[in-house]
Amino acid sequence: MTGFRSFMDLALAEARTAAARGEVPVGAVVVGPGGVVLAREGNRTRELCDPTAHAEVLAIRAACAALGQERLAGLDLYVTLEPCPMCAAAISAARIARLYYGAADPKSGGVAFGARVFSHAQCHHAPEVYDGLAEAEAAALLRGFFAAKREA
Repeated sequence: MTGFRSFMDLALAEARTAAARGEVPVGAVVVGPGGVVLAREGNRTRELCDPTAHAEVLAIRAACAALGQERLAGLDLYVTLEPCPMCAAAISAARIARLYYGAADPKSGGVAFGARVFSHAQCHHAPEVYDGLAEAEAAALLRGFFAAKREA
C-alpha cells in the first residue's frame, strides 16, 4: 500500500464525540478519491431515537447525499468497530470499495464474526476488508465507555 493514509484518526474523533453525547463510541468516515473526506459521523441511535442510526449508516447516507447518488463505488469507509450485520449489508448495498475497521466485535460483528455478511452467496458486493487499524485505541474507548456505564 504505497502512499496509504489512514483516516482512522477522524473516525476515532467521531467516536469520542459520540461518547460525549452518551452514545456507544463508534465513528465512521467515508473517503473519496484523493483523500477527500465526504462524510464523518458517530453513533446517534439515542439522540435520533433510531436503531438504524449507526455511524456507518449515517456516514453512508451523508456521502450519498453529498454526491447525489445511491452508490459509493470506489470509496473507502473507516470505522472504529467491526460493522454489525445491518451495517455490513448497507456497506455492500452502497458498493463501498474498501472497509477499514479498528476493533473486532466478537459479540455483534457482521464481518469477521457472527453473520459474516460478505461471505454469503446472497451478498452482491463484498469490499476489500482491512481490520485492526488503531485497534487498541478503539477497543480502549469502548471498554472505558461501558465501564463508566457499569459504575454509574
